[in-house]
Amino acid sequence: MIQSTRDNKKRKVGGTAMVTIKDVAKRVNVSPSTVSRVIANSSRISEKTKERVRRAMDELGYHPNLNARSLSNKATQTIGVIMPITAQYSFQNPFFPEVIRGISMKAYQDNYGLYLSTGQKEEEIFEEVKQMVYGGRVDGILLLYSSINDKIMPFLQEKNFPFVLIGRPHNIDENDITFVNNDNVKKTKTLTEYLLLLGHKKIGFISGSLDYVVTIDNLEGYKTALNNANISIREEYIVLEENYQKEIMETGQDAVIELMSLEERPTALVVTDDIMTFGVLSMLGEMGIRVPEDLSIVSSNNVMISELSSPPMTTADINIYDLGYKGVEYLINKIKEPELPEKKLIVPYKLIKRQSCKKI
Repeated sequence: MIQSTRDNKKRKVGGTAMVTIKDVAKRVNVSPSTVSRVIANSSRISEKTKERVRRAMDELGYHPNLNARSLSNKATQTIGVIMPITAQYSFQNPFFPEVIRGISMKAYQDNYGLYLSTGQKEEEIFEEVKQMVYGGRVDGILLLYSSINDKIMPFLQEKNFPFVLIGRPHNIDENDITFVNNDNVKKTKTLTEYLLLLGHKKIGFISGSLDYVVTIDNLEGYKTALNNANISIREEYIVLEENYQKEIMETGQDAVIELMSLEERPTALVVTDDIMTFGVLSMLGEMGIRVPEDLSIVSSNNVMISELSSPPMTTADINIYDLGYKGVEYLINKIKEPELPEKKLIVPYKLIKRQSCKKI
């Protein structure tokens, strides 16, 4: 990273000369460029040298002028974070605060700020992304979702702008994009197979819109498990919510009303989100249907509410924090070294068995 001359010259505040990079370099007997690379957290510098330089910075009271350095190399030290169009409800779902926690931690460690999208419609979000790119507001973009009619990824590819996806790309060769994801097909297949092993054959499925790739993958995992067990797929057992304006807990409540109104009810449910499952449990309680005595349920995400619900949910822990942390790590690598090859990382999941399932 090019160091600003404003950092190299003695600056004065209230008549007192301020510490410069040269002072730090002299203290630890390294070059000023080494100090600059430590400030940028360059992988070219050993951890031992970084520790020595940072200790000297603390002892001397040196504070790098990040704004000046950003101006010198046209960097903003800021990452754009693009939320789904359901953003107005996103922070009601603990998934997003947890993934943002992982994003924030890695961004903080590498001296990056965050610029969160606020658009409520697809076109608004797309316009925001264009403003980020054309206005030079961010150095790279992290996408927190993937939809089948997405305009953002093709635009970013066309502009050769650094970005990383948390999720799986649709209609784009996976070798042409860097992304961090869970194997949602395998995860939901595992959840469905767990119910099958407990003796259930009438298994319902509740999820969000098929406009999102994660829903497509979850549904595939559910169907694969049933097909492998030679159990016919009953379309009336599959409930998908297409209304973006509906709160996620309401989705679960409405879905369970539909399923429990069937003449032949499911004996178990696969629900693809813990908050949605909480809505399911709430409505079942109103109906007098007991979980797991009358109906078994498996869920996904393992947010805090899954352990605190009544009964505690059997769910898949998808390591939400790691999705955000690794997404930023890969993005910063792309920003610093644009010629790096594209990568993909599949973050593992784990089945957490609690009290929402019963053998029949």
